[in-house]
Amino acid sequence: AGIRHEERRKIMRALGARVVLTPATERGSGMVKKAIELAREHGWFLARQFENEANREFHAMTTGPEILQDFATRRLDYWVTGYGTGGTFAGAGAVLKLARPNVKIVLSEPAGAALVTSGAGQERMDDGSPAKTHPAFTPHPIQGWTPDFIPLNLHAGLEAHTHDEVITVTGDEAIATAQRLAREEGIFTGISGGAGMASALKVAERAPAGSVILTM
Repeated sequence: AGIRHEERRKIMRALGARVVLTPATERGSGMVKKAIELAREHGWFLARQFENEANREFHAMTTGPEILQDFATRRLDYWVTGYGTGGTFAGAGAVLKLARPNVKIVLSEPAGAALVTSGAGQERMDDGSPAKTHPAFTPHPIQGWTPDFIPLNLHAGLEAHTHDEVITVTGDEAIATAQRLAREEGIFTGISGGAGMASALKVAERAPAGSVILTM
């Protein structure tokens, strides 16, 4: 995971960004707090991707309809997705549920950071951003998935009962599946891609024969 972090830093610097690192001990919520601090100090625009409802609304206008178009003449039984900000899950998921109520939406999260599975709530500041690390969080290698808090966009999808169930996947399963995808399918993906496929394979093990499963 550390290597992937370094690769991202190099890419962002190459594109002209100034990379600001926050202490690892502060986790994802520390990153959010630093972004808020810098925006206030310099008058910068703050995207607030974890709270901004435009995030999930855009996925409702793009990702969801794209999936429906791709499966317009085909069956679709399960949609399996992890979450980062929760925008894809909440936005695309709402559209899928509206258009195809029989599609089962399976939300996946790291076994070591099973925030939704825990049932514990998230403490927030007045603007909806996290006030502190969620009690069920521990560091995990699935970069891009599950920060150390339940994002407000994810919360919106949960409150709307967008998902039918939640499953967990380990970091080892995610890494091993990413390696299998490269070796057996010629698909070179990161750890989060492996986590999505590993979760889909878990669903496939107990899904009825002939089921069609889509994973992000």
